[in-house]
Amino acid sequence: MNDNIFFEKIKKYRIQFKHLTVLFVILMAFQVILSFVHKASLQNFLVKTQEWYQRYSAERLANITTTSLELLLETVESNKSITQTEKAKIIQAINIILSQQILQQNVQDISLLVSNGQDNYALKDGDDIFSYLYYNDPKVLKNKYISTNTLRLYKSVKDNLTGSEQICSVLEGEQTFHIFVPFILRGECIGALYLKNTPDFSFITKEVINNYNETVIIYSSLIFLGLLAMYYISSYTVKERDEAQKLLLDEHEKYIKEQVVYEKEALFTKRIYHTHHKAEKIMGFIKEDLIHLSPNNIDEIKYRITQYSNFISRVIYDMKWFDPPVQTIRNVIFQTNLNEVIKFIVDNIFLRISSNVGMYSFNLELDKNIPIIHINEFVIWEIIEPLVQNSIDHGAKRTLNITIKTCYSQKENTTRVFIKDDGYGIMPDLLEKNKDGVKRIFLENTSTKKESGRNRGYGCFLAYTMARERCCWDLDVENLAEGGCQFIITLKN
Repeated sequence: MNDNIFFEKIKKYRIQFKHLTVLFVILMAFQVILSFVHKASLQNFLVKTQEWYQRYSAERLANITTTSLELLLETVESNKSITQTEKAKIIQAINIILSQQILQQNVQDISLLVSNGQDNYALKDGDDIFSYLYYNDPKVLKNKYISTNTLRLYKSVKDNLTGSEQICSVLEGEQTFHIFVPFILRGECIGALYLKNTPDFSFITKEVINNYNETVIIYSSLIFLGLLAMYYISSYTVKERDEAQKLLLDEHEKYIKEQVVYEKEALFTKRIYHTHHKAEKIMGFIKEDLIHLSPNNIDEIKYRITQYSNFISRVIYDMKWFDPPVQTIRNVIFQTNLNEVIKFIVDNIFLRISSNVGMYSFNLELDKNIPIIHINEFVIWEIIEPLVQNSIDHGAKRTLNITIKTCYSQKENTTRVFIKDDGYGIMPDLLEKNKDGVKRIFLENTSTKKESGRNRGYGCFLAYTMARERCCWDLDVENLAEGGCQFIITLKN
């Protein structure tokens, strides 16, 4: 279960070309770092191994030399007289043993260190060594002083050397060894064999490191080529995927644009259908006025027909534009008397219909102090007429009283229009707000009418859109405690 959740989370992330590049660089960087770390570890191991072997080989050489001299001298009895021939052979053997070590490439010095009880001396010749050990001749020690550095080292290890009779070695620098081997003759330690050895095995380390470098180059090259191939294949795959996704997104974007255009055209068409019956009704009024035209009412009918014609012109103009230019809505050239517009709509539209007799009545409470507003009066028609019609439609009473009130607040510099009825009010669910704070009654396709049919749910929506978006007015609705509802239009002067 946890694995499925983990893989589901991974699937949410898209691997792009930049991710592959970063991964490739990281892998190559890790490979280079690993190679350097491995090389440093190997080199450190070789250096330590070389140091150990150098010490071992130097001590082994010194030990063999000491053992050879001890065995040679053990064959000579100190209390037995020897001939000159035997003496010469022994001295020659000692010299051969010493000279053989000097011939070694790494041996720089070899001598037998002895002491007379006070001073220490270094014997490097076979004749001196034989004379001192066989005849115990003190004259041999004359001018056989040890070098200062060797004497200092010998004094530092002498007590340990004579006490434990173990080989002591001192490292000077990186590879120079001073070896002190206890020289024991006939069971007695009489001194030490000193050997200065500088073994050099760096050529082995260099060969191993060079061989390792070649291996690393080959190995890294193979890894690099493998990663490069994987990088190329992955990059090509990601590129193909991105191109396919881009084509899909382009097609989806094209579809969305077409859908938006379609929805705009559909909304525009619905708006035309919604206002068509109003224009048709107004045309009927014009025809009726022309039939009843007489010399006595010509001025009245002329004014009314002019207003009707201007409204029809506005309806036709709205059919040309989905979003009309703002100057055709708000402009200082418009000098509109709001009270006159409301009175004309009530008297010449709603009260003119013969079928409304006894069904509803109007009460106008118009404030004479409201200022002139710079809004096209026929835009005001498109706002007020649907709200009044909504009160008539949802009132659901045999006799409905509608009150239209205007009032002006000089302190706030605002004008308010109240459209109030005493019907049954608006259903509570239509007064709920959406996430944008707009009540449902002002949303598209939301109707207060119980019967269903085409072109329902656009009256309040169009009025709200015209008021908020085109006139910058506030429009709200609420149910009244005594019954009915009330639309409130707030005009900011």
